[in-house]
Amino acid sequence: MKILYFDCFAGAAGDMILGALLDAGLPFDELKVALGSLAVEGWDVSVDRVVKTGVTATKFRVHEHVKPGAGSREPGAGGHHHHHHHHHSLEQIYSAIGRSALSETGKSRAIGMFRRMGEAESAIHGVPIDQIHLHEVGALDSIIDIVGAVFALEWFNPDRIVVSPMNVGGGMVTSAHGVFPVPAPATLALLKNAPVYSSGIQAELLTPTGALILTEYASEFGPVPAMTIDRVGYGAGDRELKETPNVLRVVVGEAEGPRPQAPSPKSHTAVVLECEIDDMNPQIFGALMDQLYAAGALEVFYSAVQMKKNRPGTLMTIVARPEQRDTMTEIVFRESTTIGVRYQELVRECLDREMVTVTTPIGPVRFKVARRDGRVRNAQPEFDDLAKLSQERGIPIKDVQALAHKAWLEK
Repeated sequence: MKILYFDCFAGAAGDMILGALLDAGLPFDELKVALGSLAVEGWDVSVDRVVKTGVTATKFRVHEHVKPGAGSREPGAGGHHHHHHHHHSLEQIYSAIGRSALSETGKSRAIGMFRRMGEAESAIHGVPIDQIHLHEVGALDSIIDIVGAVFALEWFNPDRIVVSPMNVGGGMVTSAHGVFPVPAPATLALLKNAPVYSSGIQAELLTPTGALILTEYASEFGPVPAMTIDRVGYGAGDRELKETPNVLRVVVGEAEGPRPQAPSPKSHTAVVLECEIDDMNPQIFGALMDQLYAAGALEVFYSAVQMKKNRPGTLMTIVARPEQRDTMTEIVFRESTTIGVRYQELVRECLDREMVTVTTPIGPVRFKVARRDGRVRNAQPEFDDLAKLSQERGIPIKDVQALAHKAWLEK
């Protein structure tokens, strides 16, 4: 069983993750070819060896070709340079990923990661997701770091990725929006269910990009697992810290036992929680559902059932990730009148999903496209987009839907 262990004693950033994986054996030429397939203009990447507080590490660098007079470079989060002259919108990023040489699974993974970052920024700044200027993630270096990490982790193809508790740093950080406490709001929003701490170093050690990649791929968090060490890689950050080397360490090794035969690469475990309620004010059910979704439930639904003493009641079913079971149970006990919740773990298989924008004669509509092994199995227009166009144009929603489906088929 192949294991990758990320040791985040000095935090993590996108360039540190790629540096560590290159140091542990990822071929730089293959990475460069994969990144070149993005067909985004105006950058180059390089790799060199540096020494950070006594530890030799690999430094992955993104060089942006700045047109004369095209704006200033200011150091931002994690010592990264933010390029104020050009940020890419989510739609531009999605289409670049669509053109890339990543596998279909890699493409949908990368698109999902940018959507997660967009949703986090959207919630923090109170701006609709399609209007988000991704200061952190729309910057060219972040696009390259994230797509590079997806390619690198597919190249290593580990069975398990274990991530240590992450050192977030401390103090304040200057961003495009102002001076924020460390960890930055976007970083914190991406760290749900992940263990973090601060060793007291007054610097931003964990960037939003670093948090996004590690929480996306971690199969678990904790200390070094039982394994036979094969290789160790060190990836350098931009900082010079007195207290500790500003590096991320990745340990590549093997664990005892055969490689597990997963039911399918697309399947994963979900927990299903259920209870019946027959003594609660029905107005509370809506608020309860909102709270469960806000806490990260995958599905919440109610069914009418007949209960003891022939009373009509409601069966509540919640589908969530296994690690969310305690949170979901706590909300149900706190907010409802039930006195018992049962649960079981089930394997759930999902199609690869991505958002594709289709141009119709009356405006753009986003389609949720579902694939299996690269073949499209389903494509549905986003209802919110249909409703918005219907209202703007004074056309019935069913007609807008027909136009959208026609545009999709013609595409």
